[in-house]
Amino acid sequence: MTALTGTTLTDVGIDAVAIKPTEVAVKRAAELAVETITIDFEGREHVPDPQTLHELADTYEVRMTTPIRVDGFDPKGDESARESLPDSVGEVLVAGHQAYLDDHEQKRAVAPRLTAAADAATDPWIGTEGIERLALAVGGTQFELLSPGTASSVRALREADSSTDVALYAPVVLSTDDSTILDAVGEYAARRRRVRERLPAGTPHDSNATGEGREELLRGCRAYALVGSPETVRDRVQRLHDAGVDRIVGYPARGLDPILG
Repeated sequence: MTALTGTTLTDVGIDAVAIKPTEVAVKRAAELAVETITIDFEGREHVPDPQTLHELADTYEVRMTTPIRVDGFDPKGDESARESLPDSVGEVLVAGHQAYLDDHEQKRAVAPRLTAAADAATDPWIGTEGIERLALAVGGTQFELLSPGTASSVRALREADSSTDVALYAPVVLSTDDSTILDAVGEYAARRRRVRERLPAGTPHDSNATGEGREELLRGCRAYALVGSPETVRDRVQRLHDAGVDRIVGYPARGLDPILG
């Protein structure tokens, strides 16, 4: 089993790191050997304080994920939390995952809010999950999730002479051990529709999976995450860059300790 270190992070072609504040103290991002850090939104109570963000932005390009339908980030209503972000921190504008939205927020229209937020932002990234056409119409760097069709869709975008920047989010597990991969990204893969529909009923979403379910879940992990040996991951990253992806943002699915070596 191979650990991802600060050196191999760039060696395999990862351009940026995504931090989940419920899993990692955001200040630890200062230990990473990358230039760009994105911070996932996992609820208003987990948004890092402005001072922490400001300090990170002194060294790194920092981007905070801002869900434009959530109170505190809504450009058509309460955007007090968004306004408290330091000017030095960029944004990844997203519609927002339902897990972090209440019933009222889920009913809010995405299009006018995304347009308003993008107009008010400087160089925003636009999360495309579930709103691909709208995100492209709004413009800005398109922030996509890795999928089996990523390379072909980005290649088609480039063949259409589009100069749109594309950033790609992908969980990363540098290990050849199947159980390690399943424990790290099995649950993530199982949430993808194509995987969910093919999994036999009752299949665990981790290393406890067996038989056909285990193989299907592993296929999903390899399709929707960057997993395997450094050589395997490096090759896939290179193919994604060759297809036209500008930046690959890796989420360290096993935490920071393995990638710090």
